[in-house]
Amino acid sequence: MARTPFMAGNWKMNCTIVEAKALVNGQLTELNAVTDVDLVLCPPFTALATVAEMLKGTSIKAGAQSMHFQDRGAFTGEISAPMIKELADYVIVGHSERRIHFNDKDYQIGLKMAAALKAGLTPILCVGENPDQKENEWTESVLAQQVLTALRDLNPSANIVVAYEPVWAIGTGAPAQPEEANDACRFIREQLASRLGDDAAARTRVLYGGSVTARNVADFVGQSDIDGCLVGTAALRADEWVQVVKNGVETARSKASAQA
Repeated sequence: MARTPFMAGNWKMNCTIVEAKALVNGQLTELNAVTDVDLVLCPPFTALATVAEMLKGTSIKAGAQSMHFQDRGAFTGEISAPMIKELADYVIVGHSERRIHFNDKDYQIGLKMAAALKAGLTPILCVGENPDQKENEWTESVLAQQVLTALRDLNPSANIVVAYEPVWAIGTGAPAQPEEANDACRFIREQLASRLGDDAAARTRVLYGGSVTARNVADFVGQSDIDGCLVGTAALRADEWVQVVKNGVETARSKASAQA
């Protein structure tokens, strides 16, 4: 099944509103002209409304970086899925930095996935092993636990995106080897099939994230089971991000032609 490439930029805790405007303005014209790809920008919450307004009428969508699984309540500092839906179409769920620094648990991530879909958002589920787990060859068991728990309450028709982000590669400048990343993404797709069925696994975009740059993005997108990338640092520089997207899309087109 042909899958539309998917490229998302996660700005993390970076960019004031002024900086966000400048970053969007530096990429909007060029990226809006790129076709055959789904593009998402995920700014911090303070800039989400501004960025979403700037993206109106373009082919680029806005996404949030996290959410609570309850729709409302006494959760100081949290944001719910219905609140995000007023501004954005996507939300990142289960990023390793949320798991590590804010103690997000697998079962909570499952609740967030269901809540996001109920609100009409498309969740971008992040999964990946840490350095110790990799060293002990626990990658597959960790991925199976994270993926299957996150999917436990989902319908096979659920529209989701999954990003394999090995913790040891994020922000380190030392990405996974492309073949290694592809093996992990293929395993993730197998877990999708076991939980949601073959059709869901075939249509779901599985991304790679972790030290992606304009120089190496083609190595990942060119792999059989990698449909795009979730990008951090490189998405904070307009010229670099534009080149990441263009190189990724060009590679995806070549891969699709070769598979036709």
